[in-house]
Amino acid sequence: MNFKEELSRYVKIVNNELEKYVRKEKCPEEKLNSSMEYSLISSGKRLRPILMISAYKVFKEDYEEVFPFAVAMEMIHNFSLIHDDLPAIDNDDFRHGKPTNHKAFNESTAILAGDGLLNNAYLVISESILKEQNQDMLQAKIKAFNVLAYGVDRMIVGEYVDTEFEGQEISNEYLEYMHNNKTGALIRASVRIGALLSRANEDDLERLTKYAEKIGLAFQIKDDILSEIGDEKILGKPVGNDREHGKVTFVTKYGLDRAKEILEDITNEALNELEIYGEKAEFLKELAIYIKNREK
Repeated sequence: MNFKEELSRYVKIVNNELEKYVRKEKCPEEKLNSSMEYSLISSGKRLRPILMISAYKVFKEDYEEVFPFAVAMEMIHNFSLIHDDLPAIDNDDFRHGKPTNHKAFNESTAILAGDGLLNNAYLVISESILKEQNQDMLQAKIKAFNVLAYGVDRMIVGEYVDTEFEGQEISNEYLEYMHNNKTGALIRASVRIGALLSRANEDDLERLTKYAEKIGLAFQIKDDILSEIGDEKILGKPVGNDREHGKVTFVTKYGLDRAKEILEDITNEALNELEIYGEKAEFLKELAIYIKNREK
């Protein structure tokens, strides 16, 4: 398996699915729709839907079953980014190398675009549930919907802790709690949904959940490292914003070298969770390594 080629293929698959939900019609809310499209059809990594598909593929091959949830997850992720960039939260001017949504449009439109993406995600899933004829799959989709909604709840909690304690010294426990929720919750939900829709058993679900929790934390630790020493041209946003805003990160808490060590350790722990699946989980393993080594 060529990981980069496979990753690129999955990105194209997800992008093609997202395009199906872009509203192009002439209407009074045309600007709002353009604002939603601006963030949704971006140069993002599509990591969460790809994790969902990859977790499903450990057990089953017909991954088209996952598409509605994969689309919904990416909508939710972009809702969170739009709101995260707002002046009241992180006040960022650039995302993926282009102006953030509230800079490209305006603040009120950006807020409503985020709201719209969140609600559209629930529409996509509810429509999928209403169309489902297979009773086993129907129950799996209802459980997956609950996992998704809980992931959104936890992500919002993590965002709140991040903003509420900005500029304050916080404990190691609070730092990990913030990251496990703010960044980890949607990653955890993505992997769990993929496993649930494949009808994985409880032991497999638990094992993949542990993997997801570890790579979710790894993703945020790497973000903290890149915020400190990343290349602005590659990242597509300024470096040093977290320190400037007084945010507590793994780098400010533990130092750069120790943060790198923690990242290495937790990635290895994630890989160990997948050993039992052999080649079937090879892509999930490569995704964990990709998260550790990424430059943006």
